[in-house]
Amino acid sequence: MTETIFLGGADANGTGHPDAAQSLILKVANRHGLVAGATGTGKTVTLQIMAQAFSDAGVPVFAADVKGDLSGICMPGSETHKAHAALTARAQQIGMGELKYQGAPTIFWDVFGESGHPIRATISEMGPLLLSRLMGLTDVQEGVLNIAFQYADDNGLLLLDLKDLRKLLVSLGDDTVRTEVSRKYGNVAPASLSAVQRELLVLERGGAERFFGEPALELADFMRTTTDGRGYVNILDARKLINSPKLYSTFLLWLLSELFEELPEIGDPEKPRLVFFFDEAHLLFADSPPALMQKIEQVVRLIRSKGVGVYFVTQNPRDLPESVLAQLGNRMQHALRAYTPTEQKAVKSAAASFRPNPAFKTEAAITEMGVGEALVSTLEAKGAPNMVQKTMIRPPSSRLGPATDPERAEIQKTSPVFGKYDKTVDRESAYEILSKREETAAKEAEKLAKLEAKEKEAAAKAKAKGKTATTRSRRMSTTERAVNNAASTASREVVRYVLRGIFGTRKR
Repeated sequence: MTETIFLGGADANGTGHPDAAQSLILKVANRHGLVAGATGTGKTVTLQIMAQAFSDAGVPVFAADVKGDLSGICMPGSETHKAHAALTARAQQIGMGELKYQGAPTIFWDVFGESGHPIRATISEMGPLLLSRLMGLTDVQEGVLNIAFQYADDNGLLLLDLKDLRKLLVSLGDDTVRTEVSRKYGNVAPASLSAVQRELLVLERGGAERFFGEPALELADFMRTTTDGRGYVNILDARKLINSPKLYSTFLLWLLSELFEELPEIGDPEKPRLVFFFDEAHLLFADSPPALMQKIEQVVRLIRSKGVGVYFVTQNPRDLPESVLAQLGNRMQHALRAYTPTEQKAVKSAAASFRPNPAFKTEAAITEMGVGEALVSTLEAKGAPNMVQKTMIRPPSSRLGPATDPERAEIQKTSPVFGKYDKTVDRESAYEILSKREETAAKEAEKLAKLEAKEKEAAAKAKAKGKTATTRSRRMSTTERAVNNAASTASREVVRYVLRGIFGTRKR
């Protein structure tokens, strides 16, 4: 079994030194690492070489492809390539021997499902801490989101996609529900709730809606090997995703967190069970709140015991906090430029992180190296760092440059997960449950409104009937008075007539 992966050899003066070969011992490859250097110095090629070497050793790999160049790892290099002569010359120069071209077994992934298999997570899996970072919430707003998650857990409301979370927040905005929730979990201010809803809308418009949902990623699909024992290289197409830096970095952090939570402890294996390359690593630490920084440090510190090696790829080592840099034992430092006082400090800082080599000055070497050259320091079998060596990085066996769209499509069709994640599944969750509750409540309100209308109508009829009876009574009383008056008048006239007859006063 292969116990090391070959990184390069021969120092930058161009003379071959096979005994100066630089290799990474697989047994300590889970102690994490760093690939740093200015733009155009060869970081991506170094990443490609390491990814394919791990794959050949039977170790599955995950790497984000920010520029699209890394996709060429799926195809063998070609003798017709313009760099073929230079690559074969370098192979001879560093004692590597004949350069054999071959591609690595590759699975393409894409959060947006355009240039690879869709990759999704549920809202519940992401959790309130990472979502708060993704939406840029304040502490108070993060508290409201935590309450929303707790309310969902206590009431059996699955949060799978953005519409579930949106519906939950709308439900919490109801005066009755908000009063109940505030009394049980803590105050939910309408202003804070509205702010969370606004940020959720921004997140949705940024394309995150396609990331959240089901079927969610199964981590086992990242840890596949071929029938001949090679590890699959999982390439995340991040050309579009990198335009949303927070979504990019939060997604990768979520992935690391899931690996940390789900994988069992295995101590120090003979080789890693997965190697994770985190390109543009500075985005992970930009504007991260203290709680999130603690989580990052915890994951980086402890995930190696799960058999996972994490390699950060960035321009400058100072992009990473000291607490994380201290965990990175295997380092490949490409050239840095020192034109300004700040850049000069960065060079000094990078040089100080290596075990010195008396043969040269590390600080000067960092600024003098050419493209494809690096200062390399890996861990010994016992875990101590080797002295830094000036190294010419080995040429890749796979293609330099991106794969074409037809090549990607063909690779995707033969993928072991073809068809598994392509169609979304929308099972009953918070949105459906709360919608049914609203529908039931609306029907009950409609029934109640109809009942009240009937009662009002009956009362109105009864009142109208009472008024009619009173009117009739009044009319009867008027008639009786008229009859009585008429009778009284007639009686008086009769009496007068009789009296006139008696006294002789009757008119002729």
